[in-house]
Amino acid sequence: MTIAPAGKLLLPEMSGKVRSLNGLGHRLDINFTIPPYIQVAARVGRDRRDVGTGRVRRHGRAGRAAVPAGAPRYGVRVIRTPLSLPGRTVIFDYGEVISLSQSPADRAVITSLAGVGDGAGDGAAGERFWTAYSAHRDGLDKGSAGVAAYWRAIADDIGASWDDARLHELWAADFRSWLSVNPAIIDVLADLRAGGTPLALLSNAGPDYGSYFRHGPLADFFSACYVSGELGLLKPHPEIYRHVLGDLGITPAAAVFIDNRESNVAGAEALGITGHVFTDAARLRAFLASLGS
Repeated sequence: MTIAPAGKLLLPEMSGKVRSLNGLGHRLDINFTIPPYIQVAARVGRDRRDVGTGRVRRHGRAGRAAVPAGAPRYGVRVIRTPLSLPGRTVIFDYGEVISLSQSPADRAVITSLAGVGDGAGDGAAGERFWTAYSAHRDGLDKGSAGVAAYWRAIADDIGASWDDARLHELWAADFRSWLSVNPAIIDVLADLRAGGTPLALLSNAGPDYGSYFRHGPLADFFSACYVSGELGLLKPHPEIYRHVLGDLGITPAAAVFIDNRESNVAGAEALGITGHVFTDAARLRAFLASLGS
């Protein structure tokens, strides 16, 4: 928490000042005005009825409280290049499309907690760990195995023994390792939103990621978020794509699907969905622009 010095503004968008009361240095007299669009954002919550259905509760037409026209956000003016795809809904994967890959530092923290290799996880023990990490991922992402069961299966494969506290540390380190996002893809999402293109998220991930998708900053972009671990379905099986299309109320021809795995894109294309195998933001932007032209 940051305490503003007496006489300083709290935020660029707040008018007023903060001053110390006479003789009472530990108390503050706060007198400032918060613009209406911030007040609206603070009042609006999420509808719990939407959890598990993929739906993201909206506050305002654009999914957030609108900033006054022409007003810079925190002193930075952003000029968007709208991407409009009339009649189309673009469905994004999360991992290694919106998110970055796990960094070497993140992987080193995980293998250190697991007690394998040299801390960087580059040795034979580290290789066995990452093989087990991937081998059991489908059970976690489908929701058929819980977080603790997932990590215990890894421990069994590599001959490790972790107590409950260490399981929690491993889960937290792994969860954090997938939270860093690609700024260039956030720009693409913002431009699609600026162009009025409907967006949805479809991720092979454990149910623990559902709250992050729906209640974190990404929720402003998506009308619905679908998590495999909540649905009990996995990409590239056709049932998960059919579920998403049915819930969104669109036909395959009206859907565009973006994923970094060729098998997942092929599964969507088999149903008549337009697909794109993600490699980088520039190619993705060019592909989307071609659909809107």
